[in-house]
Amino acid sequence: MAKGILGKKIGMTQFFMDDGRALPVTVIEAGPCVVVQKKTVEKDGYNAIQLGFMDVKEHRINKPKQGHFKKANVPYKKYLREFKPDNIEDYQVGQQITADIFQPGSKVDVSGISLGKGFAGVIKRWGAHRGPMAHGSKYHRRVGSMSAGTSPGRVFKNKHLPGHMGARRVTVQGLEVVKADPERNLLLLKGSIPGRRGSIVEVKYSIKNKKQ
Repeated sequence: MAKGILGKKIGMTQFFMDDGRALPVTVIEAGPCVVVQKKTVEKDGYNAIQLGFMDVKEHRINKPKQGHFKKANVPYKKYLREFKPDNIEDYQVGQQITADIFQPGSKVDVSGISLGKGFAGVIKRWGAHRGPMAHGSKYHRRVGSMSAGTSPGRVFKNKHLPGHMGARRVTVQGLEVVKADPERNLLLLKGSIPGRRGSIVEVKYSIKNKKQ
């Protein structure tokens, strides 16, 4: 997995290209992040770097995390995430990671927590068909048949039923970087990404475009 960064979703706007096209873009406050820890195969069983994002006051974090940051001699951070770079030797504890690791035109994958939609029925949640809307049918938006009454005589696992919708980790792949602004720590990505405004997202080079 290639390099990545933590960021905060600011919202959506439009960006005008040189040829006059207006692109819908999502603005992300990407970093700056700091390398809090390096994990190695010898010590932890795998190679990874732990990035911290967004400064936080000391009384806002517990004692174990305070010790973790003090050991690395880095400022306290609110969010911690792990990334698996191609070469862990390129990173050092205390190193700053900014938006300049991405170039316009490159492809990235963005992971975040999708919008919560509460309890939803099968039509909204799974796209099921409804029944006739005539008064006599008495069947409109319900689940429908659950299973056969004789064989197998039970409901199969993973059947599409009403339930909690949204508020889960979602990854959108292959989004194009329209612009990277390291001075203001901003990334402009073509299209939409999961999550509400102000939510934390992970931006990584796309696994389908490892040549970058």
